[in-house]
Amino acid sequence: MSKEITHSLILILAMVLGFIYPKTSLAQYELQISAGLFIFLYLTKKMFIEKSIYSRLAESVVFTLIVLGIVNSTGGLSSPFFFLIYFLLFSLSLILEPVISVTSTIALITFFLLNLPQNQDIKALLPIISLAFITPFAMYMGQEHIESQKSKVKSQKFQEDTFLFISLLLKNHIKNIKEAVENYVGDHELNIIKKSASRMEKLIEKFEKQK
Repeated sequence: MSKEITHSLILILAMVLGFIYPKTSLAQYELQISAGLFIFLYLTKKMFIEKSIYSRLAESVVFTLIVLGIVNSTGGLSSPFFFLIYFLLFSLSLILEPVISVTSTIALITFFLLNLPQNQDIKALLPIISLAFITPFAMYMGQEHIESQKSKVKSQKFQEDTFLFISLLLKNHIKNIKEAVENYVGDHELNIIKKSASRMEKLIEKFEKQK
């Protein structure tokens, strides 16, 4: 099973909980639950899964539970905090994979429709429809974030190659030139200097073409 499918299933389960517990007696402890989730996330990241895919997944689950808990405990589609779901979709796309925004939107739309009271007018559906329109932007932002990360890694690799080139190749030729100058007595040392300089020039040109 791919990580995208695994992450989607875990988040869908978190969404199910985010729709269920606000309808129970636990809703009155919303603030305490949110605080507990943040503490759990902090301790988990510090003690167990710092800077890993599991850390990002834990963040996504906690944010999903908190946002849906707030929205569903304050009116659902009519909640004044419904806009937090937009931020959630963008966050999931950036923290995990971009496609997560699509699967999360489908799940959210399904759950909101299942919990929609009967005989609702079109205005009640506008927040649900807006989720479908915001998803492409969230997915695009996620893809741009991935490209940015790849460019950053490529830049770091190029810097490492540059330092390696300077330290291993140019340094040796400079050393040869220095020794030839210090021991200069005739044409032999001059030929060494010319050859080293020529090699340095060729290596620099070759390196510039590989950039």
